[in-house]
Amino acid sequence: MKKLKIGIIGAGSISSLHMDAYANNNEVELYAICDMNVERAQEKADKYGIPHVYSNVQELLANPEVEAVSICTWNNTHAEFSIAAVNAGKHVLCEKPLCQTVEQALEVQSAVQSSGKVFQVGFVRRYGNTTQMLRRFIDAGDLGEIYYAKASYLRRLGNPGGWFSDSKRSGGGPLIDLGVHVIDLCWYLMGKPKVQSVKGNTYRKLGNRANVQHLSFYQAADYDATQNDVEDLANALICFENGASIMVDVSFTLHGIKNDGTISIYGTKGGAQVEPELQIATEKHDMMLNLLPQADTLTFDFVAGFQNEINHFVRCCLGTDETLSPVEDGVEIMKILCAVYESAKTGKEVRFD
Repeated sequence: MKKLKIGIIGAGSISSLHMDAYANNNEVELYAICDMNVERAQEKADKYGIPHVYSNVQELLANPEVEAVSICTWNNTHAEFSIAAVNAGKHVLCEKPLCQTVEQALEVQSAVQSSGKVFQVGFVRRYGNTTQMLRRFIDAGDLGEIYYAKASYLRRLGNPGGWFSDSKRSGGGPLIDLGVHVIDLCWYLMGKPKVQSVKGNTYRKLGNRANVQHLSFYQAADYDATQNDVEDLANALICFENGASIMVDVSFTLHGIKNDGTISIYGTKGGAQVEPELQIATEKHDMMLNLLPQADTLTFDFVAGFQNEINHFVRCCLGTDETLSPVEDGVEIMKILCAVYESAKTGKEVRFD
């Protein structure tokens, strides 16, 4: 059987999760890889048996054998590479966030719609096993109308530095890196209502905190403690046209007792804690009940999530499925993220009329 030939654009840390998942899929062949650091690209090529190595994106996209690509580069290149890829006739899986601005997002959307190619935004938490378990309850109406969600993704120490803390390359700090995941997950579980208003705050009070000893944290390959112009903390209230709302706060660094990863949704018939462990709250016989699903894992598993995401993308490319995270959703999430930053900058609520 002919295999789908995949190109990987960007050979940094996140690309390994993509390549591991592709390597586990019998319907694809890892065919090409590109990174401006060609030595890093070659290392990955050697590890995964990838025959074609490039240092220039356009050269990879010009290879007619490449049918689909994963874009795993800095955020400031997502729009450019996505547009170039679909224009070159490739299917695209683009890591989150879709880009850095709403204007870029709309340009990507236009290019995708004109191309007719598959385009999947890397909202990996949508593909988590626990997310899909919970969706069965939601789709069956067991939670009723979901009208509120609350999400916290607070690191007390965890500014990765490097491109993550360089706003020109990243577009922002924990909001665009971590907040994008939890905002999207809540919005997805709520049925993707249309955004009406956003009031947000950002804080730059603590910086990189490279002085802290005895606690380790993930550092980007280009970590530089002197370079940091992104927020430490962001919070927001996001309101939708149907009356639903999301409260969210995210941080790279904070004077907290411990890290906090809590995501919950609330409906008229029931609710659910999504993280740190999936539980469902409901009511029966005039009693409140907490339901604990029986599963091998009740928290988000990144490896399994990426495998599900990649498998889904491959099926979409082969024409046997439709993506759960289309470009239009990427545009809506960019509207929300950019509105939080705009609101924080102006001190005013941003409304979408």
